[in-house]
Amino acid sequence: MSDIQNKIRNILDREAAAIAAVAVDDSYERAVEALLRCHGKVVATGIGKAGLVARKFAAIVCSTGTPSVFMHPAEAAHGDLGLIADGDCIVAFSTSGKTREVVELIQLSRHLTQAHVIGITSHPETDLRRLSDVVLDMGVIEEPCPLGMTPSASMAVMAAIGDSLALVLMEKKGITRRDYGLRHHGGYLGHKARLENDD
Repeated sequence: MSDIQNKIRNILDREAAAIAAVAVDDSYERAVEALLRCHGKVVATGIGKAGLVARKFAAIVCSTGTPSVFMHPAEAAHGDLGLIADGDCIVAFSTSGKTREVVELIQLSRHLTQAHVIGITSHPETDLRRLSDVVLDMGVIEEPCPLGMTPSASMAVMAAIGDSLALVLMEKKGITRRDYGLRHHGGYLGHKARLENDD
């Protein structure tokens, strides 16, 4: 292998190892149960790169049978917080668990609603952990970035946790291929699901 190939292989291996190291405990059961009991919508939030993961999570959850939206925590401070209602479930993504806008969103939502909060974070002893009803721990993650700064492994872990929640929730709700196809009517996946359903 060339030097570049070795470096690519190393990064892929380290990100995969970070995902494999996630400790799966009963907090995941409680998170899925909370999502199953959610009578409103799932509100995903996060900022920066964690916000992009939260957007992806909201899109997957929505497409697999559970109404979901992304709320930008900075916009929440300017009126968007009114989107959150009783019966909703907030899923907050923040590696540090200290992101001011995310913490404020959760704190202020407590004054408005009885929304259930699931926090996805890595750092111990943070405001996000204290404010969440359920915490999904990402574990201590070492970034493969040569500077040790760029959040690539942590985002891979965060995305994988979100995917696992969405897919287990989908299965527990009994979403069928037909159900899936109805939510993807304009693309390849919906066409494929409808063809298989017709068969």
